[in-house]
Amino acid sequence: MENIASNDLIIEYVGEKVRQKVADLREIKYDKQGIGSSYLFRMADDEIIDATKKGGIARFINHSCTPNCTAKIIKVDGTRRIVIYALKDITKNDELTYDYKFEREYGSDDRIPCLCGSVGCKGFLN
Repeated sequence: MENIASNDLIIEYVGEKVRQKVADLREIKYDKQGIGSSYLFRMADDEIIDATKKGGIARFINHSCTPNCTAKIIKVDGTRRIVIYALKDITKNDELTYDYKFEREYGSDDRIPCLCGSVGCKGFLN
């Protein structure tokens, strides 16, 4: 492990590229199978990366309301890719976090509590 400088590219978020309909079906399937977490990351309206069963270690980066990283969608040779960048200098023993930016669902019974513990915690992921 080593220190990471602000604005450094850290890792690519990889997985299986699927359309929205497939992602919706998989989310239902994962729920029925008892898979507690799915790792679906939207790149565009009909372009989702599913890292639930086939993905890299970036899928294990946790959410924080005051993150030290950010996810960006970039194009490489015309192909969209998700990459994680450092928002600030990160020391070698700091946990990497980014804001999942889930759509807010005010008044919903399906709100997901946020457990990030940061001073600026919003209380919910969605």
